[in-house]
Amino acid sequence: MNKAYLLFGVMVLMVLAISGASTGLAANTAITAETAELVGAGATFPAPLYQRWIREFAQVSGGFPIFYDAVGSGEGIDRFISGNVDFGASDAAMTDAQMQRVERGVKLIPATAGIIVMAYNLPGVESLHLSREVYSDIFLGNIRTWQDARIQALNPGVQLPDLNIATITRSDSSGTTWAFTNHLNAISETWRTTGPGVGKKVDWPANAMSSRYNEGVAARIKISQGSIGYVEYGIAKRSGLPMASLENRMGQYVRPSDASGTVSLANTSGQMPSNLRLFIPDPDGKDTYPIVTYTWLLVYRSYTDPIKAEKIKRFIDWGLSEGQAFAPLYGYAPLPQPIAALAKAALADVR
Repeated sequence: MNKAYLLFGVMVLMVLAISGASTGLAANTAITAETAELVGAGATFPAPLYQRWIREFAQVSGGFPIFYDAVGSGEGIDRFISGNVDFGASDAAMTDAQMQRVERGVKLIPATAGIIVMAYNLPGVESLHLSREVYSDIFLGNIRTWQDARIQALNPGVQLPDLNIATITRSDSSGTTWAFTNHLNAISETWRTTGPGVGKKVDWPANAMSSRYNEGVAARIKISQGSIGYVEYGIAKRSGLPMASLENRMGQYVRPSDASGTVSLANTSGQMPSNLRLFIPDPDGKDTYPIVTYTWLLVYRSYTDPIKAEKIKRFIDWGLSEGQAFAPLYGYAPLPQPIAALAKAALADVR
């Protein structure tokens, strides 16, 4: 076996173990989809937090087991529409057309939020600034080397390596990809007119390398010199990856941090519509980090089993209250109180 591929496989397993979010295994391996009383599936972006919720809630729930399968937002929506799970999860809230395919009705419950960072692997480079135009052009394939004059101008005094740029992207249907491409579409006219577009899965330029799940992207970056990729902040942080400071709408460069998502949400929480489907492709605010997304739990409006409905409501209500305290531990932003209240009101309408 090629040593590079073997090392990549080992790195994926290490990152998955650190994050607590596996692809097909719950945090407690004794719980399976067959033995759990509630089964959910979907986004990898918030999976470490959901796995923590499951562990903590088990201590106060009376003992019913929950299984969450971190398979990506696209697959999570598909399983939810097909009725193969009790709840779904997605970073790209379901569209009206998707919701119309669910006879039992759908409630979109914002559960947490986080930021999408650009993590990189450049030997000796501990700080990197990227403007909106530059990082858009990197992912469009228009900037191919790290010694490009536009990158050097943004980083005076930084010894950028003589390496080609390798962008690391998602190969699976991903809400993280949807949020990232929605941001690029909002800030770049070139992306809107000639780019890959907005979607959970897009055709990236030829210089891109792809991996499955946020953990896979982080692992690929870690072993690939010259690479840069988009990934959820908490996973990048736990993987020990450096992250670029990005230019926001006000022209300020903001470094990713534990507080970045909270600041961005505070500046936008008043915009939440009644259906709780709010996308923030280019948030306002001097100190706002530019790529932030809510992530949603998907629940049915009605359940045939009243006991199951009550258990789902108990679990998610706990996550919207006590569970929010765990969000900063994993790099997520706790929901602003007004948003949590709206989410609880939507959950109360489940029957």
